[in-house]
Amino acid sequence: MQEGNVVSVNISTKRGRCKEPVPEIAINERGVAGDAHADDWHRQVSLLAVESIERFGQAAGRAFNPGDFAENVTTQGIDLVQTAPLDRFRIGPTVEIEVTQLGKKCHGDGCAIYQEVGQCVMPKEGIFCRVLRGGTVKAGMPIVHERRTLRCWVITLSDRASSGVYADRSGPRVREHLEQFAREKRWRLELETAILPDDADRLRDALTAARDAGEDLIITTGGTGIGPRDIAPDVVSALADKVIPGIMEQIRAKYAADNPKALLSRSVAAMLGNSLVFTLPGSPKAVDEYLDEIEKTLEHAIFMVHGLDVHH
Repeated sequence: MQEGNVVSVNISTKRGRCKEPVPEIAINERGVAGDAHADDWHRQVSLLAVESIERFGQAAGRAFNPGDFAENVTTQGIDLVQTAPLDRFRIGPTVEIEVTQLGKKCHGDGCAIYQEVGQCVMPKEGIFCRVLRGGTVKAGMPIVHERRTLRCWVITLSDRASSGVYADRSGPRVREHLEQFAREKRWRLELETAILPDDADRLRDALTAARDAGEDLIITTGGTGIGPRDIAPDVVSALADKVIPGIMEQIRAKYAADNPKALLSRSVAAMLGNSLVFTLPGSPKAVDEYLDEIEKTLEHAIFMVHGLDVHH
């Protein structure tokens, strides 16, 4: 958790223009009242750190003021560059907002600052939020940054690995992928692992516990084929609140072009409550292939689970 303060609050009545500092702003369910960007969308409130403005001004050889980059709230003391999606900010006694987008596409020739100096800081270091709880914001108010943790469970299903006959290789490979994904998205990762035998009751209990604990992501590896002990897809499908068939269908079709045996995988993707679940085959190579594809939509899937349909 980081703490700072509000330096300035700013409004513009038309898009594509600098914002003007005002004594205070009222934040409601649509964003900043009276601001051109207030709407029923994911970019209701924009923030930029005064430290970013000052660094940019030094590089450009001129001074800039709060609001020049069209941010609603100018902050001090919080490293907004390290913010992650779905982090939250509390401002003053009542306001709470949630990060929905990091940076944005530059307006280019439509941006006065870009026309003057050939670049702009907002697309790289500004952040955008939606409103969770409204209220009044003014300069001098405290602002608190609460980092969000991406909570994940990785479950390896293998009779032999669970009994110590051989070391689990697929679970650690899943962990490597998730750690890299979290670094790229700036999420803090909280990851638990388990090795279970190919037992439907044990898996069902683990999945139910993860769902009830509110895990964001559950990945199983192993037990997706057609053998007598391959039970992962069956257990997940029976518990699923929603299935997501397209992901696994696409992966099977892609790799079956070179290896027809890939079509024997019964891997599924689903939602258990608000937890995303993916069942992967039990080899490191398959983990790489499947997660390379799953990661292409994973951030957007997490956003959708949280009621966000974000289009950058």
